[in-house]
Amino acid sequence: MATTVRWLALPLVLGGSLAVSGCTGFGYISQTYVTQVPQVVTIGCNEPYEIYDNRQRRRVLVVSNALREVTGCDVGQVGNGRPPAETRAARFRTAARTYLDETVREDCRITGETVFSDLQTEFAYACDVPVEPRGTVAPRLPGRRNQR
Repeated sequence: MATTVRWLALPLVLGGSLAVSGCTGFGYISQTYVTQVPQVVTIGCNEPYEIYDNRQRRRVLVVSNALREVTGCDVGQVGNGRPPAETRAARFRTAARTYLDETVREDCRITGETVFSDLQTEFAYACDVPVEPRGTVAPRLPGRRNQR
């Protein structure tokens, strides 16, 4: 049951956010990330973000949820009581940076970003090490089980 829900999570998140944002990037996101297993990164006041990492293309998709984007959360000095829309870019970038750091890629740098909707932003990153061959077992975030 949990595996079925996990397999449906990305298409449901993508479908729901596309209904809000139109069809911008649906085909691209589907082709790039549908086979990726999401990992969760927590920033700020325990704000979880799902991260989909396409290591061959060196891109990560950061996905928030609608409730957080409406209610927000004071993220220390960054949030400072401001509406979530004002801190969205900084929060998503922090989630992407945290993910790279936690997966032993501290030396990688974020080189660009594409905003697909209020719930989805993709970050391109560059690293000095070569791209891993397809099928390489990537390190998981600490304390997360490898589920598929």
